[in-house]
Amino acid sequence: MNQAATHSALRPAPDQPLVDVADYVLDDRIQSPEAWETARYMLMDALGCALLALRFPQCVKHLAPIVPGATLAGGARVPGTALELDPAQAAFCIGTEIRWLDFNDTWLAAEWGHPSDNLGTVLAVADWLSRKYLREGRKPMTVRDVLGWAIKAHEIQGCYALRNSFNRAGMDHVILVRLASTAVATAMLGGTREQIITAVSNSWLDNGVLRTYRHAPNTGPRKSWAAGDACRRAVTLALDAVATDEPGYPSALSASTWGFYDVAFGGKAFEFERPFGSYVMENVLFKLSFPAEFHAQTAVECAMQLHPLVRDRIGDIDRVEIETQEAGDRIINKTGPLANYADRDHCIQYMVAVPLIFGRLVAEDYADGVAADPRIDALRARMTVKENPQFTRDYFDPDKRYIGNSVQVFFKDGSKTDKVVVDFPIGHRRRRAEGIPVLLDKFHRALAGCLPAEQVAKVIHVCEQKEHMLAMSVPEFMNLFVAAPRV
Repeated sequence: MNQAATHSALRPAPDQPLVDVADYVLDDRIQSPEAWETARYMLMDALGCALLALRFPQCVKHLAPIVPGATLAGGARVPGTALELDPAQAAFCIGTEIRWLDFNDTWLAAEWGHPSDNLGTVLAVADWLSRKYLREGRKPMTVRDVLGWAIKAHEIQGCYALRNSFNRAGMDHVILVRLASTAVATAMLGGTREQIITAVSNSWLDNGVLRTYRHAPNTGPRKSWAAGDACRRAVTLALDAVATDEPGYPSALSASTWGFYDVAFGGKAFEFERPFGSYVMENVLFKLSFPAEFHAQTAVECAMQLHPLVRDRIGDIDRVEIETQEAGDRIINKTGPLANYADRDHCIQYMVAVPLIFGRLVAEDYADGVAADPRIDALRARMTVKENPQFTRDYFDPDKRYIGNSVQVFFKDGSKTDKVVVDFPIGHRRRRAEGIPVLLDKFHRALAGCLPAEQVAKVIHVCEQKEHMLAMSVPEFMNLFVAAPRV
């Protein structure tokens, strides 16, 4: 390329990935009954996670206006609270609630993430817009509308994750929450194709948040509100695109030197395994039994199976051998002191030790009081973790999407347990029929722990009446989860 062409100010056509996202959110019609049904359960599960998070004071501290007193009458509701907020801050709060316990749905591929994080944006924008529409005498959005937008947000985040590893470039997966939420929110606001392209280009110009807070020696609670932060930014980008009608940045990805590919992605363009459809919602993984980083879910199941065989022999254990996928070995194989709950729920050794000893793994098990039990760190010190190449191959196989782990316990007297292997957890698509009753029980228990009995009964009744639930206006649905102010 000659020097004159290099410095040309002629604006190019938009990068194809920007166009593809805009076309998908505007034009695609979701036809898959399985995607719609899975989305309905996803919504219940995510709201259950949000209510469960309210048991933890550190989470509740984040649920507030951006500055004290900056509430918005007729604004978006935040489940489990009495808050009414502007849509950007509501998106942060809802996203933070859903993500806090690491218990919402998961997607694992070259990049991993939690697609229901996008509900922070979708619910906040839908509720705020619908309340505005009602004041104007217009028809509000319905729960079915929310599910449709959620399916598309899942698809954008998940399809980007299949072949593109942002974590290997040092970036956190919430870059894809911001991308998907920005595209969907702009469309929800009535944005045109050009406005969606503008908003998405600005999302890429924001670059990516560093993963520092997810890894030793800096693991910390920011990982619990990072997705909420991405949701908030997405709403801001969407509102700006629609309200200001500024031009976008058509080669935000591909621009030489200054574009995302050259700055942050080693000069590589994105790769895609499949066009956008409803694949991700159909195959999404639910966390149903344990609030644990998903690469360890099957390891916890293995440990639970072994608990009856080892609970009375913890002091006699010589070693515990754990085999996992490459991703699990890379991100949650952690030795040495664990500084806080965020360190512990991203340590496969900790997540195996607790069920081996206690026969359980609940959110409270990451707290300092439980972690102080000397048996946990003593057992962690006797663990080895290594990659099982077959687990890794099955992890990337698009027809499997397994998350395999194995655990075997060896005793000082030379005896040993069988090696327990679990290829995919109860939240996997192949165990959906087994998992849905567990999901509903998780949802009902979350409701009972946060809302009065009469209100719980009403929520359950609505959710059991599928067609009624789908037709319900978003404000009416969100009002079901309003709780009295906490004192």
